[in-house]
Amino acid sequence: MEGIANWKELTPDQKRQARFKRWLDAPGVKFKNKEAEQLYKARVTRFVKAISLEEGDRVPCNLPVGWFPAYYAGYDLHTVMYDYEKQKKAWLKFMYDFGDMDCFGGPGLVLPAKALEILGHKMHKWPGHGLAKDVPSYQFVEGEYMKKDEYDHLIQDPTDFWLRVFMPRQAEAFKPLATFMHLNPMIGLPIGTVPALSTPEMREMFKTIWAAADEMNKWMKTAREVSTIAMSEGYPPFNGSGFSGAPFDMLTDFCRGTQGIFMDIFRQPGKMHEAMERLLPIMIEEAVKSADNSISPVLMMPLHKGEKGFMSPKQFDEFYWPTFKRLLLGIINEGLVPMPFAEGNYIPRLKIIQDMPKGSIVWYFEYMDMAHAKQTVGQKNCIMGNLPISIMVTGTVKDVKEGCRKLIEDCAPGGGYILTAAASMDQGKVENLHAMMDATKEYGKY
Repeated sequence: MEGIANWKELTPDQKRQARFKRWLDAPGVKFKNKEAEQLYKARVTRFVKAISLEEGDRVPCNLPVGWFPAYYAGYDLHTVMYDYEKQKKAWLKFMYDFGDMDCFGGPGLVLPAKALEILGHKMHKWPGHGLAKDVPSYQFVEGEYMKKDEYDHLIQDPTDFWLRVFMPRQAEAFKPLATFMHLNPMIGLPIGTVPALSTPEMREMFKTIWAAADEMNKWMKTAREVSTIAMSEGYPPFNGSGFSGAPFDMLTDFCRGTQGIFMDIFRQPGKMHEAMERLLPIMIEEAVKSADNSISPVLMMPLHKGEKGFMSPKQFDEFYWPTFKRLLLGIINEGLVPMPFAEGNYIPRLKIIQDMPKGSIVWYFEYMDMAHAKQTVGQKNCIMGNLPISIMVTGTVKDVKEGCRKLIEDCAPGGGYILTAAASMDQGKVENLHAMMDATKEYGKY
């Protein structure tokens, strides 16, 4: 990590403590006043203690805010995906109106729709683009962006595959790259690429990329402004900008698609293993680089195909867990705190996924027997999640508080629990978010 000369000589735990200190000290943050600074430090301390399996003053709460601020402010997802000023206005209104929260992350997961349109992005549909304007979510569009006979290309040269195969297939703007020369410095001088970069098709591609980049810079500026204001008011981000996932999911989501990958399990398992091994060090390096830009050491990792409904325990043990475990360890070795979001039913996986260093990871569960999780994974690492989003959206205040009380009762003793819902809440009742926060304070004291 930047600023620590002997970083490579530190143990994973020493690196993690250094990152915790940076999160707590908040270098460069200008707090509104002394009270805001004290609140910030108390909130970060609460999360650090939970991650470290210690009992703090009370259980920390990560409110499942999602895109709720857009609707709370009278907008919808379509509006804030296209209008960044309204996006900023909505998130700040929610923050100021809501009051006391343990953390607040801003609108970082709201995709920049204009930039996606300019690029001809194919991997999502969103309100007003493939979906009706009033749809309160966007949709991932899975595709066979890598053909079954292209494993060798990916394995031999991942960068070339990404540049000349994947990118032209997932966005119209990058189509000229499909016929671009192979960038191999062993073949000729680098200046030989210059004529190939100056064709009319390539010039047009660069113009499109620059236009999309201008939009993305506006979008990122808005997200940074909200984050800066939130921290100045005493609200730390829980997870930072770091992002990663399992190598198996990388192959599935971005390359072969669900149908293709599960055919490959039976038809070419060796190529799958070879590809995941090739991607593993790249994924570790990119995860650490993305997280290094954040003040929070917690790194979000959505998991898609490892749950009970997609694969048997034997397939999970053979295809999913080995490279994912090594990815987690690679991230942990750099002092970061991976937060796998186990989408779907992970109850059958509890025995195997508990095999991780103590106090090094946060497991975020969607569907789970949380009392069982506490007795397995929760003995060595922090757990969070599981209050059904249906209760948050359609339940009463009483329903929410009772669900939170039960989760705290089952999971909080001894530390190592963060209260939140099974997923993000996009529409619903603001009083239910207040109820979750109130329940944390009422039932979560140690």
